[in-house]
Amino acid sequence: MEDRASPVYQARYGWDLRTIGIVAGGAVFTAAMLLLDMPLVMKILGLALFGAGGLSMAYMAYMASSRKVAFRVDETGVLLGGSPIRYSATTAHVPWEDITGFVLWRQAVPGASLPYVGVTRREGAPALPGDGPKARAILEHLVPVPADIAMSSRAVNGWRIDKDRLVAAVSHFAPDIPVRDHS
Repeated sequence: MEDRASPVYQARYGWDLRTIGIVAGGAVFTAAMLLLDMPLVMKILGLALFGAGGLSMAYMAYMASSRKVAFRVDETGVLLGGSPIRYSATTAHVPWEDITGFVLWRQAVPGASLPYVGVTRREGAPALPGDGPKARAILEHLVPVPADIAMSSRAVNGWRIDKDRLVAAVSHFAPDIPVRDHS
């Protein structure tokens, strides 16, 4: 449990309704494929088609159980937590001297939208993991924010964001840095 009185803002990957729903739905589907009386061909086809969904379900369960830091604002700057499976390789720390602002934004996904939190960085700031010309070219066509912001953003997926605590932490550690909500 995070100390709500501390000026540090930290969010961890964990179980939320979406994650529970995905994992439970996948488990029910798997049980149905194995237990219902249906032709073997249908069971094999159903389980084969479920392969990608099963990997997604396993990833979501691992992510929720990892309790790794997804996002942190403290006296040193901002920790952009990485993917739980490749956490060390995809986690980035952005020091306060490189940050010019925060942006809350949304990405359209089929049937919904996914919230993101990101930082805007000063010109010439060191590249973050995954940054490169190919990634930027793809992002230019896929996201509603500039590629620089997308590269320094994290999806609020498998964790929750508390906007009030985020704003309070930024105000405490860097009072001149704005937090813009474009979501």
